[in-house]
Amino acid sequence: MIKVENINKQYAGKLVASNINVAFEKGKVTSIIGPNGAGKSTLLSIMSRLLNKDSGNVYVDGTELEKWATNTLAKRLAVLKQSNNLNMRFTVKELIAFGRFPHSQGKLTDTDHQVIQHAIEYLDLVAIQDKYLDNLSGGQKQLAFIAMVMAQDTDYVLLDEPLNNLDIKHSLQIMKNIRRLAHEMNKAVVIVIHDINFASCYSDNIIAMKNGEIAIAGNVDQVIQASVLESVYDTPFKVVTLDNQHVCVYY
Repeated sequence: MIKVENINKQYAGKLVASNINVAFEKGKVTSIIGPNGAGKSTLLSIMSRLLNKDSGNVYVDGTELEKWATNTLAKRLAVLKQSNNLNMRFTVKELIAFGRFPHSQGKLTDTDHQVIQHAIEYLDLVAIQDKYLDNLSGGQKQLAFIAMVMAQDTDYVLLDEPLNNLDIKHSLQIMKNIRRLAHEMNKAVVIVIHDINFASCYSDNIIAMKNGEIAIAGNVDQVIQASVLESVYDTPFKVVTLDNQHVCVYY
């Protein structure tokens, strides 16, 4: 489990994370939603040690985040940022192989190759595994990066807006596979996401943030309510139930 306790963070005197307390369990997808500037990516960056906190603590399996050796932490926690710029030309398979670096230190073993191939097959990338990333669609690239994270084989997977600039088909494909990672492979998957309906339909738990604070955290039934979302987004909402899924209507 990842536990976040009393986290605070300021930028230029502005509080962007205020007294954050939350926990993330293995085997579940947790979506973090909220308006722009709510502190969603800040929280994810602090949890992944990409950003220093001002106060509070983050615990990974009971150990403070700062006490983990970098290489050891990389075997327990993986993070995929919003933008992933590469200065070299890689095939899909070569990119996915980078996920094994914490384990292999660049010297791939038979076990590493098996894990890489499993990630390729699991995310249905066999047909494009030898294609270069710059020849792929945005959705295919994003799946390749998620496969790289999968090959890292960590208990905790943090994804910052993985659906950015993707069409509905590829967004669906990615969300379905995110849920599979959690439910079939018992990983704690935490995703920052703007699409409330994807969060509603593919999450186990949802955290709604506003002005650097957690407005509400709970299961889908608790968070996806018109009154709750209206207070978070300052926008009128209607929530309807279709096939046992809560769907938000806003216009």
